Amino acid sequence: MLSVIVNTAAILIGGGVGLLLGKGIPKRFSSAIMTGIGLCIMLIGISGALEGNNPIVLIVSIVLGVTIGTLLKLDERLNSLGTMIEKRFSKSDEAQGKPSFSQGFVTSSLLFCVGAMAIIGSISSGIAGDHTTIFIKSIIDLISAAMLAVTLGVGVLFSAVSVFLYQGAIVLLAQLLSPLLDDPAILAELSSVGGVIIIALGLNLLGVTKIKIADFLPAVVFAPFVHMLAGLIEGSIR
Repeated sequence: MLSVIVNTAAILIGGGVGLLLGKGIPKRFSSAIMTGIGLCIMLIGISGALEGNNPIVLIVSIVLGVTIGTLLKLDERLNSLGTMIEKRFSKSDEAQGKPSFSQGFVTSSLLFCVGAMAIIGSISSGIAGDHTTIFIKSIIDLISAAMLAVTLGVGVLFSAVSVFLYQGAIVLLAQLLSPLLDDPAILAELSSVGGVIIIALGLNLLGVTKIKIADFLPAVVFAPFVHMLAGLIEGSIR
């Protein structure tokens, strides 16, 4: 769990620095920064999406994932969680024309949790005790948290809780499911599905779309099983 603790601390530090810096940055600069972050997030998503080797696995995983996510209303629930935390710990900024606490919490939680580095790095940490990927991710997240906090506010800090719970769960599950997850092909498909979700997040930040990102999260769970099923079908045909 060392890697998870380091990553959580990095987000808290970066977010804290961003909050301090954000107080002195004019709105036109913060808007430009957010556009830049959105473009960078899209690039990260595209690079991850291209990792996959089987487009059918990607499509089936996304369709199954968003179907389950929509039925469970995951995006609505995640936003409700952000609103609940906001009411408890923070005052709403929407009336002042600033992004809401919920927006900062949800956006940063998805960015830090869904990416390929979060998934693969946590799996590597759990299976082999190799924390390298998560340590690198921690540096990136520290910088990203600072930039996000400048424009999205204190909600970014609370995403550290999401990262701790999410990546911690993956590390523990990876230790239990190491025979299943220790497969480069499965990791590639996980990266591809995560990359597509990150692209959608980037589009939302740019104001191009209003996709319910959290509804797509179950696709990450489906990806390994769809990959194995596709392999069995392909093997039986041969």
